[in-house]
Amino acid sequence: MQFSRNTSIGKNNKQTMLLIKVILFFLAIFIVVIFLNKIDFPAPNKEIEKVIPNEKLKIVK
Repeated sequence: MQFSRNTSIGKNNKQTMLLIKVILFFLAIFIVVIFLNKIDFPAPNKEIEKVIPNEKLKIVK
């Protein structure tokens, strides 16, 4: 008998590679979220209050 070498990628290897890619994808998203939380975005210093005059209000029944 002659020795034959199987060079094709097996089913288990495909599933493992897919699992690794999914884990790396979620890990990258998790790291991006952590870095975005550490950035201190500026916030307005005063409250924004809009006064609506009573003349422009209409009562709808």
